[in-house]
Parts: sequence; structure tokens; C-alpha cells
Amino acid sequence: MTGSRSMDKESLIEAGSLSAIDLFRGVPPECLERIQAMSDVREYSAGHMFFRHGEKGEVLFILESGHVQTFRTSGAKKLIIADLKPPAVFGEMSCAGQHMYHCSAQATQPSRIRALSSAAMDTILDQYPEITRRLLDLVSQRFLEVLVNLEATSFRPLIPRLARLLLDNAVEDSVSDLTHKEIAERLRVYRESATSALGELRKAGIIAIERKRIRILDRARLERASRE
Repeated sequence: MTGSRSMDKESLIEAGSLSAIDLFRGVPPECLERIQAMSDVREYSAGHMFFRHGEKGEVLFILESGHVQTFRTSGAKKLIIADLKPPAVFGEMSCAGQHMYHCSAQATQPSRIRALSSAAMDTILDQYPEITRRLLDLVSQRFLEVLVNLEATSFRPLIPRLARLLLDNAVEDSVSDLTHKEIAERLRVYRESATSALGELRKAGIIAIERKRIRILDRARLERASRE
């Protein structure tokens, strides 16, 4: 009896985590329970590749804990599309169009992932059409984000974008564990360009570059630089 109550409590917690995701927010409890029953949960180590650009999409993934990055590559250059934190959905293209993943996805931290097959998702979408509309909204939103990011990359100078990236990732005026290579990938530029831009901010006395850490020395000037 105790074991049964424990299982019921665990199911409620999992259903609650699903309801926190925009895609499933407000759907009936029986729908969340159905998704739970039709999906599998696994733990993945950092570096695990869930899928690559161009592969046939067969699974919708739900990030319950950890961190996942979606990206595309062109030669040696990496274009980061999104840094996902829980709760989040990725691999949504497995449920739309030609069922083809338009990017790659990789765990950047140990992550707990719930996987729902496209066949199971089709069943859910047939029974709950409101989720279909939200799924289309999600696909549209993510493509819009890619276009906005590409526009910023093409037309906005590098220093303001770098300043905003540092401000967004700073904890008490310190940016830790963000290498020059990772900064370049997020800004969609070559590493040499990112290093040069960091050097300009350092020479201006706005930041200090240390081993595995960038310290913000003058936040007000960095905020002004982000708006230029």
C-alpha cells in the first residue's frame, strides 16, 4: 500500500513537471498521464548527441533537468541556435513537415530527458488538437528566433553583442567557464574575432580577463556598450 502511494505521488510530480511546459500547459490531467505512460525517461551524460541536422525525426524530447544546446555547423564553424534549460522541448521537427531535424542537439551537462516517439505524439495530437496549435506556434517561434539572431549577426556590430552576452551570463559581475571558443560560437563569429573584441573591452578597462573567468570592472560602461 505504501509503495502504491509512493508511485502515485511520483506520477503527480512528473505530471506537474509536464504541465510547466508551454506545449502541455492547461491540458487535461488524463492527457499528461497519457504522455507519461507513453514516454521513457533516461539520464544522459554531458556530450551525448541526441540527433544531428538532416536526420529523420522520430522522437520529441522533453528536458526535465540539465542543459541541452541546439546548433548547426558549417565546416569548422558552429552556429548555436538555442541553449535550453528545463523545462523545455526540443526535436519538435519530428512532429512537423517532413519529420526531419533541422539542427543538432547535444547535452552540455548531465541531463534527464523524457522521450516521446513521433508515433505516440501523433496519437496525442489526434486526441488533443490544442497541442497541435501550440506545436505549430513553437516551430514558428523558433524559426523566428533564428532569423532574428541571423539578422543581429549580419548587421549589428560585434562589441555590443559581446557586451550583452557578458551581461546576460554574469553572476555578481563575473562570467565563469565561458571560453573564447564558446563566446565565438554564441556570437556566430570566428574565435579570432571574439578574442579581438574581448581585448578591446579589456584595454578600455571595462573587463578583466582571467583564467576561466571574465570579471566586469565597469558594468555601467558595459551596459552602454551593449546599446551602441
